[in-house]
Amino acid sequence: MGHHIINEVKQEKFEFSGRAKMIAIGLFLVGAILAGIGSMQVKNNWDHVDAPVTEHVEDAADHIDEAHGEHHQTLSTHGEEAHAEGHHGPSWKTRVWANMLLNSYYFWLFAVGAIFFIAVNYVANAGWAVMLKRIMEAQSAYLGIGSILLLAVIWLGKGELYHWVQYFDSGATPIDAILDSKHWLLNNSSIFFFIPFVLIVWYLIRTKLRRNSVAEDNTAGLSMFKNSTRWSAGFIFFFAFSFSALSWLIIMSIDAHWYSTMFSVYNFAISFVTSLSVMMLILQYLKSKGYMEMVSDEVVHDLGKFMFAFCIFWTYIFLSQWLLIWYTNLPEETVYFDARLTAHFKPIFFVNLFMSFLAPFFVLMMRNAKRSPIVLLTAALVIVVGHWVDMYLLIMPGTVGEKAGIGMLEIGTTMAFAGIFIYTVLHSLSKANLYPVNHPYILESANHDVGP
Repeated sequence: MGHHIINEVKQEKFEFSGRAKMIAIGLFLVGAILAGIGSMQVKNNWDHVDAPVTEHVEDAADHIDEAHGEHHQTLSTHGEEAHAEGHHGPSWKTRVWANMLLNSYYFWLFAVGAIFFIAVNYVANAGWAVMLKRIMEAQSAYLGIGSILLLAVIWLGKGELYHWVQYFDSGATPIDAILDSKHWLLNNSSIFFFIPFVLIVWYLIRTKLRRNSVAEDNTAGLSMFKNSTRWSAGFIFFFAFSFSALSWLIIMSIDAHWYSTMFSVYNFAISFVTSLSVMMLILQYLKSKGYMEMVSDEVVHDLGKFMFAFCIFWTYIFLSQWLLIWYTNLPEETVYFDARLTAHFKPIFFVNLFMSFLAPFFVLMMRNAKRSPIVLLTAALVIVVGHWVDMYLLIMPGTVGEKAGIGMLEIGTTMAFAGIFIYTVLHSLSKANLYPVNHPYILESANHDVGP
């Protein structure tokens, strides 16, 4: 389908209005107040739990053992005994810290996915998304404050969140053979040195790419573009290993007796599909305010196709992990999903599948849907909320267990982090032109055509 040829992309600047600032700040303040009230409600209503949070997991494993022999018994006995001596049950503080971890990690993933998308576009010499580059950069601006918040939650809440921290700190006896075999990764050095090191490297590379991008607006030639391409190639190589390690340390180690070789890819799928969805939300917001009118329906259409494609990718990884564990039927692996299919978490489990795959899949598969702002906004919101539920299922069963819930604490904490994220992104958007006018592929993006 043809359209008017654009020969020049003019400068355009976003104004971060006082009203927008007040909405973001208000969202944070209201969320913080609700989270505080919710915390007090949880504290007042909390019944002391004598059994450890993993009790329902271990009971399930015992039932499986009856059908599958003694194989798992040798693996789990040490862990169960160590739980009894070195692991206290969850407290109301555990639920508070679990919510902080959920939201600090989830919103941080939006920035991680954005910086990865920037780097991929450079390395692939992709031109279609250049008109959206400043949205990606603004989204990635949260990487700084998001990393600080995430580190603070991990450092201050590690005793409530991670059983292995309690085990190693208490010197529990008898020895837990499974945890001891993972001590090379699960230790204080990983928390206090490795995680900050990776986050600092990512942030420095993001800062370099952003400075190159802004400088390019006033610099003729390809020097900034070539330099950014080299930095992006290095980032992608480093990212592949470091993101895997971070997902293991921060999320998978919550269930320290369990592991999956697909877990880091699963986390990446969450990060990328949600970052694309957040990008769509920002783009539609800007268009509703009269900005970025030069971003054509063709570019929006392709962004919608990426959302659709990575919904399927997430489902592929989810199903691959599920089927491998179901087919092998080893107690030390099935125990993870058994905990998430208890009566308490089972409804949320299927809500996750519906919102993260079924709903966006059947909506976005239609061509016209990827050109309708209302449909795209709805699909993006469903995906973002759906994967919040997805993250809830990754964290809550292994920390809070069946004392988990979704109430004022959960809603308020999410609102507070959303306020911080929105303020950071809009502030970053206002600091540079909305279009990278000297990017070598800017006209290709402006005239992008997906065909009939």
